[in-house]
Amino acid sequence: MAKVTANDLIEKFQLELLCGEEGVYRPITTSDISRPGIEMAGFFTYYPAKRLQLLGRTELSFFEQLDKSIREERIEKLCTYDTPGIILSRGLDAPEELLEVADKVGVPVMRSSLTTTRLSSQLTNYLDVKLAPMTAIHGVLVDIYGIGVLLTGASGVGKSETALDLVRRGHRLVADDSVEIRQEHEHNLIGTAPDLIQHLLEIRGLGIINVMTLFGAGAIRPFKRIALAIHLELWDQNKMYDRLGLEDETVKILDTELPRITIPVRPGRNLAVIVEVATMNFRLKRMGMNAAQQFSDRLSEVIEEGDREEF
Repeated sequence: MAKVTANDLIEKFQLELLCGEEGVYRPITTSDISRPGIEMAGFFTYYPAKRLQLLGRTELSFFEQLDKSIREERIEKLCTYDTPGIILSRGLDAPEELLEVADKVGVPVMRSSLTTTRLSSQLTNYLDVKLAPMTAIHGVLVDIYGIGVLLTGASGVGKSETALDLVRRGHRLVADDSVEIRQEHEHNLIGTAPDLIQHLLEIRGLGIINVMTLFGAGAIRPFKRIALAIHLELWDQNKMYDRLGLEDETVKILDTELPRITIPVRPGRNLAVIVEVATMNFRLKRMGMNAAQQFSDRLSEVIEEGDREEF
């Protein structure tokens, strides 16, 4: 999980830092944003102190109507050592009590010119991405006909060579060798390439090539949602492989079950074409067209008709 601080928000959203410079490197651990209206009214029983606190016109207008002693009391409870930051929207002026207490506790107070709703939405989206659960998988990620396909398999099985052939056929490379995967939302896996190997492809006997330099900017993508995993493995004569395509295999990545197809590899098989067709067939299945199931249904009908003729 990446680390996010108030300083990152200041740089990303061009926020104005009003006070609390000592706390700009406090870690932000959740993407949830709190609008402490009920806390301004005095109810702190369930105060989510570890969230970013967003103050808009409603909260500040109510706060100004309180007596000075009450304002000081509420602000002292609002600014804790766990609070990663307080942000004011609409370019509103910060109350003096807030600046004094926040500076003493080290809570950064920031200001934005955006409206409260828009600012809340942008902050949440940014934090959802940055704080999403993350893992790295040895494999290759390719965009095939708009579908993110994760190629996995043992080292040397031919993943990179298959990706190169797919790029030559007009598809786009996202990552080779190592794929960083974030679960930004439920059942939504986003794959990217580590900065060090972005746009690069390793071919044994040839070395490292730059896909964007060789094939152009249209041959690469910075990130892609992963929809299908294809596992390449050396052909095992003692293993029974699915010949109809009726078996539904999945692989779990983070908290998401991803459909997976296992393709045996042996000399003479054109893996790029097989992977390309497997992806198109997967897309057809999502549209409700399952060729394997249609064949199975036809076969069942023929068997039933034969049984009836015998009787």
